[in-house]
Amino acid sequence: MSQATRMHKRHRFNTRMTRIILLISFLFFFGRFVYSSIGAWYHHQDKIHSQQVTQPLDTTNR
Repeated sequence: MSQATRMHKRHRFNTRMTRIILLISFLFFFGRFVYSSIGAWYHHQDKIHSQQVTQPLDTTNR
């Protein structure tokens, strides 16, 4: 096997591994984004609900 053939195979392997690592990293990033978005939405809903519960109802007519 010549030197050029070995380098070509190594380059192809490195490119493939880089793409796999980037894909896995993107999946982790996207998963964390979805997870935090859902958590933020639930937190926002709880905050709105707690504000509605703690505000006294004004039953007197002005």
